[in-house]
Amino acid sequence: MKTSQGRRWFSLAKKDTLVKTNISKAAANKVVRLLEATKKVATPKTIDSKLNGLALPASIIEELRCDLHKIEITESQLDDIVNTIIDAYERAKVEPCEAVGVIAAQSIGEPGTQMTMRTFHYAGVAEINVTLGLPRLIEIVDARKNPSTPIMTIKLEPGYADRDKVQALAWEIQKATILHLGDLTINLTEMQIVCDLNEKILNQRKIAVDDVAQKIRDMAKIEVHQNNRKLLIRPKNVSYRELLQLVEKIKSITFKGIEDIRRVVVRKENDEYVLYTEGTALKKILQFDGVDATRTKTNNINEIEEVLGIEAARNAIISEAMDTLREQGLEVDVRHIMLVADMMTVDGEVKQIGRHGIAGEKASVLSRAAFEMTVNHLLDAAVRGDVDELTGVTENVIVGQPIRLGTGDITLTYKAKK
Repeated sequence: MKTSQGRRWFSLAKKDTLVKTNISKAAANKVVRLLEATKKVATPKTIDSKLNGLALPASIIEELRCDLHKIEITESQLDDIVNTIIDAYERAKVEPCEAVGVIAAQSIGEPGTQMTMRTFHYAGVAEINVTLGLPRLIEIVDARKNPSTPIMTIKLEPGYADRDKVQALAWEIQKATILHLGDLTINLTEMQIVCDLNEKILNQRKIAVDDVAQKIRDMAKIEVHQNNRKLLIRPKNVSYRELLQLVEKIKSITFKGIEDIRRVVVRKENDEYVLYTEGTALKKILQFDGVDATRTKTNNINEIEEVLGIEAARNAIISEAMDTLREQGLEVDVRHIMLVADMMTVDGEVKQIGRHGIAGEKASVLSRAAFEMTVNHLLDAAVRGDVDELTGVTENVIVGQPIRLGTGDITLTYKAKK
């Protein structure tokens, strides 16, 4: 039906003028049958039976099924869609013996040279900055224990639609120190510290003056004299040095909230409120009522591994890397990122791509030496008497022989006739 002849038949058939044309009766009947087939609507049962027998990944079939059930299509359109998907999938498959590692390195490394090195505001939240661009990408592949700007995105359950209720939850999460609750001054004449607590903030954070005084007593092991909302504190030994040390100790006490969450910002996005935090504490956050554990995330990949496991860490690496690249307007095939994430997590723990991780654990001496610490690797290998099998790309390039990829990985054998 895509040919000019087919289009002519189609237009003639629509006008019921088949009998007036010079085309054969068999051709006319074929056109009628095709027209009837195109008008037949594909039912959900037909769609499912068509998709179940396809040799495609389960994720693609499921996504296709969900999309097709939402629209009304004919059976011929269904066939066209399925054939197009299969064709696209076959073209996207990697050839056997392909150098996927080198291609992935190139595909991620080259766009990385176009990335900026600045720190941007996060998701439109003016109060919170986050590292993006090349520094963030380096953090991800280096598997840093703590990101330079740790943040969390906390999604809430449907019941939290009221601003005051959400703000109350934010106050429960955010760390409260003495400087958040009032003013701290040093009286050198009396050699004492004066804490003047703010009544409005105490009510807002639901903290009693007695609780503040008791917390200081317990943490600093010191006597605290209470005078309404004023707390008077003297060091055990009257000295200027001990007074200043006591001030620093009091400033470090957390009176409410989570120690690592320095700030919480509330934003309304679409029809729900979202909390953005400066600092991360995934395990503690998930224990709060109202927090949607399925949609809450942190940019600390090692913390995700500890709390949710290695598979969640793998997904976090993919998500964070793709978001970082996409934010810079760079399109990289997700399969390259997935390969990197698989290599970083294949042993059950998050490893960096570096001499202390994947690159340093390669079996090939020359491949390790080509990455970093060249002399050290070669000397150690010489002392141990290591043998390099020359199976990878890097080591074969170094010694100047064909790499064992593509046609170079095929060995032909010949049996001579007697």
